Amino acid sequence: MKKPVCLIMMLCLLMTVVALAEAPVELTWDAYQPVLEAGNVTGQFYTFENVAVKIWLPDGLSPVELTEEDAANGYIGYFMPEDESCAVAVMYVDINGMSLEEYAEYLKNETSATEIESGVVNGFPCVCYELPEQDSVSVTFTTDTGYALEVTCVPVSVENAELVWGAVISSIQAAE
Repeated sequence: MKKPVCLIMMLCLLMTVVALAEAPVELTWDAYQPVLEAGNVTGQFYTFENVAVKIWLPDGLSPVELTEEDAANGYIGYFMPEDESCAVAVMYVDINGMSLEEYAEYLKNETSATEIESGVVNGFPCVCYELPEQDSVSVTFTTDTGYALEVTCVPVSVENAELVWGAVISSIQAAE
């Protein structure tokens, strides 16, 4: 009697491990705030009224005035420090109604993106990926209108980039 019960328990455990391995990465702003406090990283939220989203940006990043060409290419925000050593770009672009799964396949097959992962940020499903030649990390959310909200942070190869860019990405949420 013990062997069948052990076998069933082992199968349940294996199914749980497989399910967890395939679960998307989940980030929440509430969970990330203590990390920022421990690292003495400060910043403030910036609201994008046209897409009803707000994003936390570290102190020192200032908005760059967008040109008409920038707007035509989908940029709704671009932030960098005076020394232009890093940047956060926010785009709202037409992806022809692709789902997140289709967009992830597009990234795998049509771009040089790496580390492509499904995730959830503050309850919103997304796709995260890196573009090594641009030294960037991006997170993309699709919308009901066939567009994508994409936030890109550069560079990822500098000290503390994981902390700061992780905070920016984990902060993306609906504007209040």
